[in-house]
Amino acid sequence: MSLLIFVSLFPLIALIAMGYVLKKKIFVEESFWKGAEKVNYYIFFPAMLFLNLAFAEINANAIHQIMLVVGVAFAIALTVLYLIKAFNKTPPERFGVYVQSILRFNTYIGLAVVASLFQQKGMTLFAIILVFCIPIVNIFSVLALTSADQMKPLNVVISLFKNPLIMGCIVGGLFNISGLTLWVGFEGFLKQLALCSLPLGLMCVGAALQFKGLSRDLFPITLNTLARMFIMPSLAFALCYMFNIPKLETQIIVLFFALPTASSAYILTKVLGGDSRLMASIISIQTVFAALSLPIILYFIF
Repeated sequence: MSLLIFVSLFPLIALIAMGYVLKKKIFVEESFWKGAEKVNYYIFFPAMLFLNLAFAEINANAIHQIMLVVGVAFAIALTVLYLIKAFNKTPPERFGVYVQSILRFNTYIGLAVVASLFQQKGMTLFAIILVFCIPIVNIFSVLALTSADQMKPLNVVISLFKNPLIMGCIVGGLFNISGLTLWVGFEGFLKQLALCSLPLGLMCVGAALQFKGLSRDLFPITLNTLARMFIMPSLAFALCYMFNIPKLETQIIVLFFALPTASSAYILTKVLGGDSRLMASIISIQTVFAALSLPIILYFIF
């Protein structure tokens, strides 16, 4: 089993490393990575999510179980984070970084691992998690980074409905229950778009890695990395055991909480005036650390 996990994860780690090396050696222009990330986020990725939900057999009970465990885990994590904020009087620019480092997840890595190890059934369950979690994570990330007098709820709602990942999942789910069929040629076109998504996305993850200024915030970086990579999946496993969740759903949920935080957290942090340098460091360390922690977590849940 350990060999299967290693073989499945190696191509993903290699693609991330390849992206980092290509960026570091200036093999391609900086503008390439910005364009690649954009076309992946708005076209390739939504196409893949649409396909994973449009033709899947969706179990209503599985949706309920996933929402229960993920909802309780998020509630516990947010309660602890807000208690720490109250005790330490953490400013929004730093608190927003801590919230994102614990709650945000790297969708590219998650889908790549699920596709490699759990195939179609796992991909469907992971897509359900995305529909449920993307709005929650975005709302609380903005709330954490923004002081009360600056909050504009309408802008948050509008941004959620404009999120292409959410729309890809929603449209795919609606297509699934509609009973409609796709012309085989167009379905083939969408499959080709979907095939582009994960390799390109993983290389973009590698290209976004930054390791400057780690010594300045070594303690919060270490604490947030350990909390995200080990404490959150342990909490998820305990909740799955408590609620008697089936094995496949448990594996997908625990894997979800073992993922490093998303590269997009850096952009949101910078736009809203948070500590973007700290955010970049946490993203990079969590992503690299995942090469060690994910095989360990996967070994224990298989």
